[in-house]
Amino acid sequence: MTTLWDTTGSAVVKELAAQRRTGGAVMSGVALTLVVVADEGRVAEAEQAASAAAEVHPCRLLIVVRRQVEAPVPRLDAEVLIGGRLGPGEAVVMRMYGRLGLHAESVVLPLLAADAPVVTWWHEAPPEQIARDALGVIADRRITDSAMGADPVAALRTRAHDYAPGDTDLAWTRSTPWRATLASTLDSVSGRRGDSVRVRGGQVEGDPESATAQLVAGWLSSRCGCDIPVVATARVPGSAGIDSVELRLDQDEVVRVQDDRKGGAVINQPFRPEAIVALPDRSLGELIGEELRRLDSDEPYSEALEAVTGANGLSDRPACRDHVWYDPMRPQQTSEPANGNGNGASAATPAPTVPDDSADADEVAESGEHDSPADDSAEQRAVQAPDAPSAAGGKAPTRKARTR
Repeated sequence: MTTLWDTTGSAVVKELAAQRRTGGAVMSGVALTLVVVADEGRVAEAEQAASAAAEVHPCRLLIVVRRQVEAPVPRLDAEVLIGGRLGPGEAVVMRMYGRLGLHAESVVLPLLAADAPVVTWWHEAPPEQIARDALGVIADRRITDSAMGADPVAALRTRAHDYAPGDTDLAWTRSTPWRATLASTLDSVSGRRGDSVRVRGGQVEGDPESATAQLVAGWLSSRCGCDIPVVATARVPGSAGIDSVELRLDQDEVVRVQDDRKGGAVINQPFRPEAIVALPDRSLGELIGEELRRLDSDEPYSEALEAVTGANGLSDRPACRDHVWYDPMRPQQTSEPANGNGNGASAATPAPTVPDDSADADEVAESGEHDSPADDSAEQRAVQAPDAPSAAGGKAPTRKARTR
């Protein structure tokens, strides 16, 4: 491990290359680049989770810690590791001070693994608008955690308003064991009948303020075509915020899955004895590892989010975002995206690409094509001569831009 104090992005790139040459090619190829945005108080937890995920999914790990954005002097401190405490691959931990934290992409972009997808994970309160963070705009997949918000249910509405295909939520990932258990239970009923099963209603018992409980209810509502609400329970629910799920089926049958508080769930269904299946609490690293298995859009998540929030057409939105410059010290000067996610944001003024004074004179600016290098006309030689008239002393003859 090498620690660079008050350094630059170029020095970090050079140090990473030097360690790779010194230590040998620890990893000849990586599956992706994992960019982690974390608060200083959660860095250790993020490092542990990311290193656990990197053991399953070989990746280059870049951890960004934005500290003291209001600091008067920008500063970058970096730790460069290859095969160290953050797993077998390459890792860089960057602590950014001052306004450098608002331009973290300037340091991160040169460190991205070539020709590999980019996944950005915010291990902090989810951003209100991902387009305001360039680290999210450059990512192919974006992972937030609504459970870390002050109001998890309100955070789900924010995620629906800001949704683009490729977004996902760890609150949704925590529901995977429950969804798998419920799906297998209904498959068992369908196998016993030899026919399909129709869900007529039901409820999720747990914490109505839990984002995971709401997403499970939304998933059931979207899949079953009926309203499945979240109701409060007398028992304190587990880490997922769910105590039990009860589904009322056709033919007057009821299926119930109850958390037994011992790392399992008790399944009660008609004409079958009571059964117990594993329902363990998973670590943060296991949750991140599950999300790294797929890098395409998660349509079941978007459908569940639609059912919870009442939003429509989330999967039809464009997957790409336009970066919105946002200065937390001067929020009134924030610019809006050119097209964003189709949520009605006003358009930003595009940067000019051709100066007005050269649009009619410069063939490269006009057509994007260079003339032949063999065109060494007397006019060009006169323009290139040392004593050719300058813009200040006289008007130079119009010429074509060319390359040698």
